[in-house]
Amino acid sequence: MTTNLADYPLLAQIDSPKDLRNFPQEQLTRISNELRSYLLNSVSKSSGHFASGLGTIELTVALHYVFDTPFDHLIWDVGHQAYPHKILTGRRDKLHTIRQKEGLHPFPWREESEYDTLSVGHSSTSISAALGLAVAAEKEGKNRKTVAVIGDGAMTAGMAFEALNHAGDINKDMLVILNDNEMSISENVGALNNHLAKMLSGSLYTGLREGSKRILKNIPPIKELASRAEEHLKGMVVPSTFFEELGFNYIGPIDGHDVNSLVETIKNMRGLKGPQLLHIATKKGKGYQAAEQDPIKYHAVPKFNPSDKNLPKSAPTLPTYSQIFGDWLCKTAEADKKLVAITPAMREGSGMVEFSQRFPNQYYDVAIAEQHAVTYAAGLAIGGQKPVVAIYSSFLQRGYDQLIHDVAIQNLPVLFAIDRAGIVGADGATHQGSFDLSYLRCIPNMIIMAPANERECQLMLNTGFKADKPAAVRYPRGNGIGEELPAVDEVIDIGKAKTIQQGERIALLSFGTMLEEAKLAATNLNATLVDMRFVKPLDTSTIDDLYQHYDVLVTIEDNAIAGGAGSGVNEYLLAKGKAVKILNIGIPDQFIKHGTQQEMHHEHQLNAQGIIDQVNHYLNL
Repeated sequence: MTTNLADYPLLAQIDSPKDLRNFPQEQLTRISNELRSYLLNSVSKSSGHFASGLGTIELTVALHYVFDTPFDHLIWDVGHQAYPHKILTGRRDKLHTIRQKEGLHPFPWREESEYDTLSVGHSSTSISAALGLAVAAEKEGKNRKTVAVIGDGAMTAGMAFEALNHAGDINKDMLVILNDNEMSISENVGALNNHLAKMLSGSLYTGLREGSKRILKNIPPIKELASRAEEHLKGMVVPSTFFEELGFNYIGPIDGHDVNSLVETIKNMRGLKGPQLLHIATKKGKGYQAAEQDPIKYHAVPKFNPSDKNLPKSAPTLPTYSQIFGDWLCKTAEADKKLVAITPAMREGSGMVEFSQRFPNQYYDVAIAEQHAVTYAAGLAIGGQKPVVAIYSSFLQRGYDQLIHDVAIQNLPVLFAIDRAGIVGADGATHQGSFDLSYLRCIPNMIIMAPANERECQLMLNTGFKADKPAAVRYPRGNGIGEELPAVDEVIDIGKAKTIQQGERIALLSFGTMLEEAKLAATNLNATLVDMRFVKPLDTSTIDDLYQHYDVLVTIEDNAIAGGAGSGVNEYLLAKGKAVKILNIGIPDQFIKHGTQQEMHHEHQLNAQGIIDQVNHYLNL
């Protein structure tokens, strides 16, 4: 895919932020307009995260114009909003490859560019990292500046506030920009507010403030009076500032789409001492009406025609596992009013939209707060409710202590519906669900289930919901295979495997949705195939039987080999003193890069041919 750079005469001249800084400031509005148009044109042809980047065009231009990047450190929270940053930092002509195998990484990535200070993927890490960089910069003594850009959604996580609290306490020079795309503050944004923000960040005001504090610091009553006068002045012109209490100098909110006001204010704030917070108001999807009206729908997009009013409808497919979970949630809530469902800000991704609308009193979105989500579920369980925590595999990693301490030790009946387990595809290493079987399997009191298809998924959700102890069902990103779904009261025996087909010499033990590929491999190898279903407790009687009748056991899973389901089989057999030939097939000991699920499964031999090749290689050792 090629983009005609002649359509972007100014942007075509910018191969690095240094080039941007050579333009006069009056050109920045045109550059911003070209950048927005380029982003729209490129992402519509390649697919990718969309609305967030449209909202940060002017901010990105202003930051790279004012700061001496990459010497000055710029950190983007999560990175959905960093596509314009990639365009301005030498990756413009590769943007069409984003999220594709061997293409640009979907988020800021240290290996990709010196301008990407922090590799990101999970939210709310920017302020903590920026504070570390600010402390390091002070020790370095070269006057290096540090900036963190955090979206309003990421400010809902406790980690962001922990970092703000520490930053205000140790009083290091850093700038935090709160990119707020909520409409609720729009009345505070306008020419007057922009003027006041520039005034409050300017040298006259800050000089007066710091000078008066020095002069009056030894006269306590007058110092207190001066402090209150300052608060009163700021209270008249800016929103009530929680951030000031944490030790930050707060400026804003200002219009995040006025590039010249941003440049002037950020220039002023660049020279201020101590922790600074600039609050800007932006519109997610800015400049493309459909994305402005429905930023959730346009958060990440397939290839589309910008002149059309709607995104293309995908061809009819079988329901996704997320939809199957949402369907189960609604059916179960109809039968049991004690069901309560919790999500950490992933209503759409986890298939909970219909449930949230039909059962609002049983639905809780706790924002990006995975630790709180898990312990909140523990409290609900103690109170006699039946909590279901719907969470992505890689996000549950953030609530691991709470899972052990607040749920498992107390043996509470909390069901974890773990979405995006295994290889997820285009979002890359930060989002792969590679580790959940490994990190869950070592926790006492847990039931861990890996369904092979959507029928098993619902059977296991039923079983876990009724188990009266901690339980987890892990399922992948993607679609079911067309199996008929069970009734909500149908359950399966805990810890029982199921033999799928019989063969000779070799037994394949499949955990989860690798079963369909394992069937093809088993037929080719004339092997017995068992759908293990339970990672914990293991069906040890089936393993004993397989050991006695087959020369080689092969475990198959879409999880890290290290500590995964196969490791559980190894541990059991070794503890029994069995000398057994066993091959573990799964995700290798490395972080899996971005690419489609199919590409990554092929690359790491997690498909039928890969299983066949690995087994034949093992047999020939």
